[in-house]
Amino acid sequence: MTTSHPHLLSPITIGATTLRNRVIMGSMHVGLEDKAKHLPDLAAYFAERAKGGVALSVTGGFAPTWRGWLLPFGSQMTTTRHADAHKVVTDAVHEHDGKIALQVLHAGRYGYSPFKHTVSDVRSPITPFRNRTMSSRDVDRTATAFAKAAALALRGGYDGVEIMGSEGYLINQFLAARTNTRTDAWGGTAEKRMRFPVEVVRRTRELLGDDAFVMYRLSLLDLVDDAQSWDETVELAHRLEEAGVSVFNTGIGWHEARVPTIVTSVPRAAFSWVTGKLRAEVGVPVVASNRINDPDVAERILADGEADLVSMARPLLADPDFVRKTAEGRTDEINTCIACNQACLDHTFSNQRASCLVNPRAGHERELVLLPTRRAKSVAVVGGGPAGLAAATELAGRGHTVELFEAAEELGGQFRLAMRIPGKEEFAETLRYFSRRLEVTGVKVHLGRRVEAGDLTGFDEVVVATGVTPRLPDLPGVDHPKVVSYADVVAGRVEAGPRVAVMGAGGIGFDVAELLLHEPGESLEHWKARWGVTDPEVERGGLTTKVRETPRREVHLLQRKTTPHGAGLGKTSGWVHRTTLRDSGVQLVGGVRYDRVDDAGLHVTIGADGDSPETRVLDVDTVVLCTGQESVRDLVDPLTEAGVVTHVIGGAEVAAELDAKRAIRQATELAARI
Repeated sequence: MTTSHPHLLSPITIGATTLRNRVIMGSMHVGLEDKAKHLPDLAAYFAERAKGGVALSVTGGFAPTWRGWLLPFGSQMTTTRHADAHKVVTDAVHEHDGKIALQVLHAGRYGYSPFKHTVSDVRSPITPFRNRTMSSRDVDRTATAFAKAAALALRGGYDGVEIMGSEGYLINQFLAARTNTRTDAWGGTAEKRMRFPVEVVRRTRELLGDDAFVMYRLSLLDLVDDAQSWDETVELAHRLEEAGVSVFNTGIGWHEARVPTIVTSVPRAAFSWVTGKLRAEVGVPVVASNRINDPDVAERILADGEADLVSMARPLLADPDFVRKTAEGRTDEINTCIACNQACLDHTFSNQRASCLVNPRAGHERELVLLPTRRAKSVAVVGGGPAGLAAATELAGRGHTVELFEAAEELGGQFRLAMRIPGKEEFAETLRYFSRRLEVTGVKVHLGRRVEAGDLTGFDEVVVATGVTPRLPDLPGVDHPKVVSYADVVAGRVEAGPRVAVMGAGGIGFDVAELLLHEPGESLEHWKARWGVTDPEVERGGLTTKVRETPRREVHLLQRKTTPHGAGLGKTSGWVHRTTLRDSGVQLVGGVRYDRVDDAGLHVTIGADGDSPETRVLDVDTVVLCTGQESVRDLVDPLTEAGVVTHVIGGAEVAAELDAKRAIRQATELAARI
């Protein structure tokens, strides 16, 4: 056992419960909570994390009433039948010496349901259904329903509960004047707005007694207008502690906030400082959360006294053995969460089962199983991008003899480009992880080796993961010196001029625009200023005016489509990219026909299909092509003709917008079959 993380790995007692270390798997709705038939899958999901060393897991939110559903007929804890069904989950966690808490969450105006109960008639910007304002009697009954749900959770074997009081859900809605316009005993003043959460905790503690812990997720930065002041937050914490809270978890930002809080561009541990402010005010343990994905960062937070525990949700999707690897001194083998949101939160908010881009087994532990092979084969994997790396390491991990061939001098493929984009530096962690896995699993790696089909006929099977190459459009003047490929710009082989036109506004176009505008490696203070985040003692909710900066270049982002720019970007991260470009003064132009490139610049026609087309010449120094990709499949037909069992995965199969989620999932599923 290592001693390099003594704070992170030391036990702690919350209430009457002792945790074996300081790592909490934070609450995250993964799509396995809503139907009883999925509880065995939820059990396997949490059991794998408990087996990997997580001290305490917290479930996704379960409503205390049907009026508090997140989704119609969604997760709830309202009957003894519900409670008893959960024993399969809690037993699975306890079998591996872990603890588990049920999160009790009332969605309030965030509920995606026509039956939702709300604090006031203040419409939600993220759900289409009208509000049903609670009567004073409804409020009182709902406070009791929270407590009853907590008692049912204990019947189901949970060690405690987390009361969701942040992220803009019902309790948070009671606390903020922006959503609580009541004039009865539950609103009108800050003190009255605090009454509901205090009653929830007081009644919960009465029903649970002293044996179970009550964790309360407290919003420390609302990041919306007309929110709580810091003095009100501290006063609320004191009242909740007196009412029976055992531990405070940190909540950051409402779902409607226009400040990113968890995407990859948010600096690591960006909000631990505000948890430290709370810790100085209360007498119970506090938990830091948001963008903590590294054991060294977690250790620093604890050692510096900013928190007593750390909460990580997505990092434990990425690697359920995070804690065990840390304890064994194998932090270089951790599959680090890159905060891309593509397979986790994007799925959750699209009502799909959550998983993980870098670990597609997450949420699919019972169906995507990688057992030791009964018959070892020799397998060649051609291509060292995400698909090839995942296939090679998973195949070798199962016991096959694997050789990996990469034509370039470095591994990584398109991920090596992605990690150069400002805000996507985390992508380098995935390449670090796979490089280490190649060593651990014994894959023989050939760099700078472009193979022909004849070089591979001695293998039992071949995996073609040769990826994509940028597509060259049919455009007069495409060979002009002004015209460059996105790959050359991102790799640093070409320096763009001060005025740039980016052709293509998909994910790559947005990435290139951000690279042209901002330097990589943004500091926390610079990030806070750019997004308008400040100390909540200075401004309510920690929200202030953004500091606008002069962009490094003049950038035009062009697309043929007439739809809004970035419409196809990730559901939970696309708005961040769109806001970044708007704040940086990027010219977003749609409905474009590209006519030609010459010394004068890029000639385009705007609205060529309409009644009043407009011809323009963009006087730019550089035209960056982000006009799609083509699959590299040169080996497929020759291998097939030679009778070699051949599998094609990733971009080599489909050259859609770069899709590492699909590539790694395909590779993992293939490795499970061979």
